[in-house]
Amino acid sequence: MGKASTKAKNKYNDENYDRISLSVPKGKKAEYNAAAESKGKSLTRFIIDCIEKGME
Repeated sequence: MGKASTKAKNKYNDENYDRISLSVPKGKKAEYNAAAESKGKSLTRFIIDCIEKGME
């Protein structure tokens, strides 16, 4: 992957996504990641699904 490819991906992400920084207590990231993997999801998808379920 070259610089042009990275630049294009960054531009796409900037135009299509908002970023949220999340801090959790030590050890919880691994716990959350394990829960996500047990559902066959990425950590990001797992967190988004949990938030959306809470908004219903």
